[in-house]
Amino acid sequence: MRNIHIDGGRLWDTLMEMAKIGATPKGGCRRLALTDLDKQGRDLFVSWCQSAGCTVRVDSIGNMFARRPGKDNTLAPITTGSHLDTQPSGGKFDGVLGVLAGLEVIRTLNDHKVETEAPVEVCVWTNEEGTRFAPSMMGSGVFAGAFDIDEIKAAEDTEGATLGAELERIGYAGDEPAGGHEMGAYFELHIEQGPILEAEEKTIGVVGAANGQGWYDITVTGQDSHAGPTPMPARKDALVTASKIVQEINRIGHDHPPFGAATVGFMQVSPNSRNVIPGKVIFSVDMRHPEAEALAHMEQELRTYCEDLSQQTDMGVEVSKIWALEPTQFDKDCVDAVREGATLCDYDQMEIVSGAGHDAIYVAQVAPTAMIFVPCENGISHAEIEYASKEHCAAGCDVLLHAILNQAGTAG
Repeated sequence: MRNIHIDGGRLWDTLMEMAKIGATPKGGCRRLALTDLDKQGRDLFVSWCQSAGCTVRVDSIGNMFARRPGKDNTLAPITTGSHLDTQPSGGKFDGVLGVLAGLEVIRTLNDHKVETEAPVEVCVWTNEEGTRFAPSMMGSGVFAGAFDIDEIKAAEDTEGATLGAELERIGYAGDEPAGGHEMGAYFELHIEQGPILEAEEKTIGVVGAANGQGWYDITVTGQDSHAGPTPMPARKDALVTASKIVQEINRIGHDHPPFGAATVGFMQVSPNSRNVIPGKVIFSVDMRHPEAEALAHMEQELRTYCEDLSQQTDMGVEVSKIWALEPTQFDKDCVDAVREGATLCDYDQMEIVSGAGHDAIYVAQVAPTAMIFVPCENGISHAEIEYASKEHCAAGCDVLLHAILNQAGTAG
């Protein structure tokens, strides 16, 4: 099977055809989870899979599983996939590459009349992005038992529509229970969403681990007051205190190289008036690290700083942890299969850690899992200008093909 390669032109054409659904003026895509556009993307994927001889099943949270039979269908399937939903101003490749590369693997096996011992399956996970309904990675999280399905179905968007009702509306509330679906192995191909592979001039990232994450909300409470008559020494300016915490968060990220990251991405200032000293500030914190001990240390540094600052300034500072994801070490055999696939195809490769959250992180809790990264231009993702070259997409898909063959085996 060393000489089998995917059809890079066909993969690219399939990517570009899917990109027409929800196309945006700047060349990106907007297919929010469980909208009519998401339904169109799902429907197109189903038609392609059925044309390739697959059966398609849908579970009760809307996850989709397209299966190509193997010689021994009592074996757990070797699975690959990702997601079809996008950010509001997303790109053509985030998630979608992983899904359509899986389809291309099946088409290639059909072209070469390869019968695998185990079935091969391509999955689409519901609401990975978490943009319309929070939190992210809902479908894979329910699948792995990390989320309660009833709570997830009750999640509402900004218009008050619930996820469960929208699943029903677009026709993707399946009868199959979510979870308990055995997998022999799971591989996920994804654009890196960062600049490392491009900077190192490597084609393939062999992903051995994924960052753990901690999300926090911080509330700083001072006293709003008139910006003119209130003397500077008498002020209890919540924004000034918040700005000190933001600087400390940035320091914490820098002090845990090379994979530590700490970000403030959201802030509300109250009363948000030009001539009023801010009395209350609420902001988010996102901390990440691939080692649990280091991530815990980063959190403790933040909490200690906030406690000390509160005492020094007589300001209220409350830190609330709202979500956490443990660091993930991917399965050694699956990671080795990716590494061997890259070597077999003669692609430059490097070990890499995933800085972003992916469905593979939840799947890894219930099945042997690994990821494959390919470069994206300038490391940009979650943006309309997101771009991965035709050659890099094909290379990642080639490695995926051989990793799947490694685990699925070939009959005869």
